Amino acid sequence: MGMKTKLVIFGITGDLSHRKLLPALSEIAATGEYDNVSIIGVSRRDVDVAEMLASVGAEVLADRTTMFTMDLADAAAYEGLRDYLDLEDDEQALIYLSVPPSASADIVDFLGHAGLNTHNVKILFEKPFGFDLTSAQEFIERTAEHFNEEQLYRIDHYMAKEVAQEIVRLRSNAENKHHSWSNQSVASIEVVASEKIGVEDRAVFYEQTGALRDFVQGHLMQLLSLVLMDIPHGFSLEYLPEQRLRALESIVLADTPAVRAQYEGYQEAVGNIGSLTETFTSIALVSNDERWRGVPFTLTTGKALNEKRTYVKVTYTDGTEDILEEGEIKSDSRLPDAYERVLIEAVNGRKSIFTTGPEVLRSWEILAPVQEVWNMDNDQLKIYPQGSSISEVVS
Repeated sequence: MGMKTKLVIFGITGDLSHRKLLPALSEIAATGEYDNVSIIGVSRRDVDVAEMLASVGAEVLADRTTMFTMDLADAAAYEGLRDYLDLEDDEQALIYLSVPPSASADIVDFLGHAGLNTHNVKILFEKPFGFDLTSAQEFIERTAEHFNEEQLYRIDHYMAKEVAQEIVRLRSNAENKHHSWSNQSVASIEVVASEKIGVEDRAVFYEQTGALRDFVQGHLMQLLSLVLMDIPHGFSLEYLPEQRLRALESIVLADTPAVRAQYEGYQEAVGNIGSLTETFTSIALVSNDERWRGVPFTLTTGKALNEKRTYVKVTYTDGTEDILEEGEIKSDSRLPDAYERVLIEAVNGRKSIFTTGPEVLRSWEILAPVQEVWNMDNDQLKIYPQGSSISEVVS
């Protein structure tokens, strides 16, 4: 199906690749529809392909996977990769950067200088896209030196989750009450992602990131934009990023201070007594859009809570409510998981579930005042017992 694709995975031996990418690619391969997709794993060291695939139960990929060993900091090695790929005009390369954000910008520079930035090369990035407005701006400007926005696929896998797809489906149906959501019928909106686990083996990442950067700026803000966006007559999915951005442009912080909290035992778990990194936050927002004026929105996420749930709760003015929840969406057939959908959409050149540069920057703009207050005020951090409910932490 479609153009012959060479999927190049930087970081194929890493955690994300083993937990998400290779299993997703196995499911895609099993459909038999994407036999024209080959996989090239990039690694600093020699890797036994069969052994690596067997370790994650992805043996079905063996006949389409090869490895390219290179020093990621050596410019000449990227010319070697370009020659190895030997892209024809009727082929495309998807370069998946499953690497730390600090490495992504350097790799993009090297790819650009090696000429691996022709029109048939696409880059897939994992979040975070910066750590604040300034760093996000710098990252976007740097990547734009070598690639245009059409070639960049910024992955927020929440946009590929069931709950996001269901919101879009409901909102797109003009006969459905969800289509015309507004302050005429909606009293409040909550977007929640709660986890039972703590930071586990992500201590280093989490200590540098925190809940606001890890979940709110991307995942939850994007879900909220799907709820708030306008659905014009003749709406098509290709306009989805544009409509999400319009919704984001109207969102501002409410007067209520953001809740900033950390679970008991976190500081010991990450080996940093006195850490101010939040593992829980709840942020109140409002919109300047006439359609949504007066409706409160709340984005809440936390670790080490009493339940694992991702949902959007819409409370109506008549007191009824709708809860759209991940894992609870009914379907007659198996739904592809988020990473399967991400890969399939990228192979087919469909960009509606990917985040644009302007969306990234607008999200950081909205949250910048919260970051500024937290940077100056060390007294706002609340400690909560592991296994608490959201209402217990917020109260």
